[in-house]
Amino acid sequence: MAYFQDLYAQEFSCQEERLDFLTAVLREQCALNFPRPESLAEKKTYLRALMNVWQVQELPQGFLPVQDAYLQEELRAKPVQDAAKLEYRDNAALWQGDITLLRADAVVNAANKYLLGCFAPLHKCIDNAIHSFAGLQLRIQCYKLMQEQGHAEAAGGAKLTPAYNLPAKYVIHTVGPIVGQRLTQKDEELLCSCYRECLRRACEAGLESIAFCCISTGEFHFPNERAAQLAVQTVRQCREDFAGDIKIIFNVFKDKDYEIYRRILG
Repeated sequence: MAYFQDLYAQEFSCQEERLDFLTAVLREQCALNFPRPESLAEKKTYLRALMNVWQVQELPQGFLPVQDAYLQEELRAKPVQDAAKLEYRDNAALWQGDITLLRADAVVNAANKYLLGCFAPLHKCIDNAIHSFAGLQLRIQCYKLMQEQGHAEAAGGAKLTPAYNLPAKYVIHTVGPIVGQRLTQKDEELLCSCYRECLRRACEAGLESIAFCCISTGEFHFPNERAAQLAVQTVRQCREDFAGDIKIIFNVFKDKDYEIYRRILG
């Protein structure tokens, strides 16, 4: 521990020094069979993998400020999209891109029932990306929520947390339905509930914009076309019922989803 205390007293003049420090700390706390990195790119990949597998535990004093400085410097080099500058029609916009680079009041995370993020190193799901770029505070906050709740998160609900090092202000976590051999009415009801409850949390917090990902369409196997139909239908109904003038962004990553939403939104 004295070794880490000495490091905290240092001024980190570059990203590579921050990387070396962060990985040294997490390597002590994580069991990860991963090739030792050599290049700067490999070191960045290694840090993300360590963050992915990290179990919530006490971090040495000063770790999080260094992590935040590292993540914020990385963010400054990326093309952040301001939600206020998107083209809206009836307060709804379609945007194709990386949701972790969207500056909105809230972005929606398609979470799993444990709400702690994806523990698979470097997995390409949205849950992994959001937790990786928000920082370990997000996993810590979600862990506290789940400890208070005392049980896994049911499908169809929503929880709001700070977004920490993301450009957004908040993350709204929702667990979508996992579709089995065939799509059921219950699956559809739960997906509609995800959109409705996310909007409810956003309105309760007084937020002005929310970006929805394509909930349940990836690892949870909800058919993309039907998911988009239900998403747009539910959001429109919520706006009539309680959501008012909140700006809605339908965020897509794949070309297939972009074409589906473009057609449905007209």
